[in-house]
Amino acid sequence: MSDSTTTTQPTGGVPRVPRVSKVSEAVIRIAGNSQDGIQAIGGFLARLAGRSEQEVMTFMTIPSTISGGPSIFQVRIGSGEVLSAGDEADILLAFYQHSYEDHIGSLKKGGIVLYDSDHVELKPEWQKDYHHVGIPISSLTVEAIGGTAKDKGKNIYALGLVARMFDLNVPKLEALIHERFGGKDQSIVKNALSAFHAGYSYCVGDLIETFRFAESEKREGAQVVMNGNEALGYGLIAAGVRFGAGYPITPWSDIMELLRRELPKYGGSFIQCEDEIASISMAIGASYAGRVAVTGSSGPGISLKTEALGWAVMAEVPLVICDIQRGGPSTGMPTNVEQSDLNIACFGSHGDAPRVVIAPANVEDCFYTAIEAVNIARQYNVPVIILSDQAIATRIEAFPEPDLEKLCQDITPDLTPVANYKPYDLSAPDGIVPRVVPGTRIANGKYPIATGLEHDEMGHPTGSPKLHQQMTTKRRKKLQALAATLPTPKIYGPPEGNVLLVGWGSTQGPIREAVDRARAAGDSISGLTLRHLNPLPDGLENIFSGFHHVLVVELNDEGLYGYGQLAGLLRARFTDPRIRGVNKSDGLTWKVRDILERVRTTLATLKKT
Repeated sequence: MSDSTTTTQPTGGVPRVPRVSKVSEAVIRIAGNSQDGIQAIGGFLARLAGRSEQEVMTFMTIPSTISGGPSIFQVRIGSGEVLSAGDEADILLAFYQHSYEDHIGSLKKGGIVLYDSDHVELKPEWQKDYHHVGIPISSLTVEAIGGTAKDKGKNIYALGLVARMFDLNVPKLEALIHERFGGKDQSIVKNALSAFHAGYSYCVGDLIETFRFAESEKREGAQVVMNGNEALGYGLIAAGVRFGAGYPITPWSDIMELLRRELPKYGGSFIQCEDEIASISMAIGASYAGRVAVTGSSGPGISLKTEALGWAVMAEVPLVICDIQRGGPSTGMPTNVEQSDLNIACFGSHGDAPRVVIAPANVEDCFYTAIEAVNIARQYNVPVIILSDQAIATRIEAFPEPDLEKLCQDITPDLTPVANYKPYDLSAPDGIVPRVVPGTRIANGKYPIATGLEHDEMGHPTGSPKLHQQMTTKRRKKLQALAATLPTPKIYGPPEGNVLLVGWGSTQGPIREAVDRARAAGDSISGLTLRHLNPLPDGLENIFSGFHHVLVVELNDEGLYGYGQLAGLLRARFTDPRIRGVNKSDGLTWKVRDILERVRTTLATLKKT
């Protein structure tokens, strides 16, 4: 917590009155087991922040096993801009001994440990560094709502404790509880509210301070609060997508479930197929019929989809594919973050099969990237891969409510008759041929076909070396034409300096906070986030020329030559030895302090060479 101002009241024999401290932000880490509803507590806090005009960002870890296990949810709430989930926690809410011992190191010195004294035994060596507050959460939950519900209610009891500690808006939290459990039996809602009020009413005797968030700046319009997968799903619907097909896999499945639930409301449908190959094939068929469709997966599923993806490139069928990256290879780490699918997204196919790759940088960007992906797919008749990652997919953020009246679009195919049509017309200077969908009447009676074989201008298979060269060039030129239209990304900080930190996806927030912290300390550092990864936008070489060092911060391995996958793309494109990698692959997001430490280490090493 920061920017604390404290007021006290004299006691004089009267019971102590809690001090009230105003704080600009707080980082709360909740640690327990996944079956305890850890994510529910954090979700309530994050959504309350968004509805209270505060900034919020979350981070979570969950076990990959069905049986569950240790889990955390960290939420950072602030009255000002919040760029990351926070390096250190101000409050640790620990449900078990392992929660306490494994996560005490994440707490700031002098921070508060709020623990379930029914399950946690304190370590004397830590008591001098942290303020410990023990409450028998499990037994008090039993007392409040009955013994049979203790394992399902203690998370809501703990939510009440946190609400009291931070003087949170009780009516709004009650409304959130009603929304969460409203579709269930009324007894569940009643028990949840009873547990919440019992926790809120508990007198925290050892904690003689209440925290209250400073007033946030008033915002124009409403905020929405959601995670990245939800934003992607709703963005696809706003873009006009009405058909999707997929197969369940973490962490893509949330998008699949959202589309399965929501698309029928707009006259669409989502089909769960028997496997990944069937999923992309069905989506390609729907797109060929005239309206851009979506499929998705994570790394293992994308591997299986690549052959059919090559077919869509050859037949020039528009398609959107969501790749929500996780740790790999093989089944890897299903619930941990990694950015190691860039190479397969850009190049994963036999033959030359160019496709577009876009990486959203935050939760809000997921919504708008979905719309952009659909529009690029339609305009250029290409597959577009949205390359998100587990950190963005699961974290919750608040952002201004989109203007849906302006953004929602109808992409119903136009069946107006045409005189003639060559889907692969080689006379198009940029390779782009406006699409005429099946069912459209063609006056000259010459109807094209679609095939995965190399073909002539009407789609008929051919073995002509000359036509193969021409068609390969045509498919390439479309992406080159797209590259010329892409905006040059904006630099975060001055346009010239010593170090430029380059990143993509979920690294945006930590990189920007690292830039802010470094510049406050007098260092010459700026940041750059790339959204368009294939093709790359024009003008990057001019940006790089303003800096002595270009360090690419990624969540993947440094590879054989000391740099990760995006750094490899940039070095291949610009042949610039200043481009170097700052990499890690531990399945966790970047901390700001770790980025800055790696920058210092890299610069010190370069100075010696």
